[in-house]
Amino acid sequence: MFDRIRPLLHRLQEVQQVSALSDRDFADLGLSRHQAMDFLRMPRDIDARVIAMGKVFGVPEEDLKRDYEQWVELLTTCGHCTDRAICAATLAGAHPVPSQCTFCGNRDSFAHLAAHPH
Repeated sequence: MFDRIRPLLHRLQEVQQVSALSDRDFADLGLSRHQAMDFLRMPRDIDARVIAMGKVFGVPEEDLKRDYEQWVELLTTCGHCTDRAICAATLAGAHPVPSQCTFCGNRDSFAHLAAHPH
């Protein structure tokens, strides 16, 4: 039973830690308090999912993370996605290609990054 409650307690601890941060701390992080709390509510696999989908579009992880604001935007879009099941199925496929990813809310950003590598 405790194993089922453990993630909830861990999440509560994270919320308390984020709540204790000052406005200066958030400024240093480059996030608002709202964004930080929003990230806490997102599934834990968001960064891995964005990186995997970026690879489908031919965008390496370094390019995804090069612009911090863009990285946060990619994570936020993915974190609010309602097509997680189709995304997971597509990424689990043998060799997914961009044309299979019309559901992806980040597809235009990935396509732009692929066309304009740094």
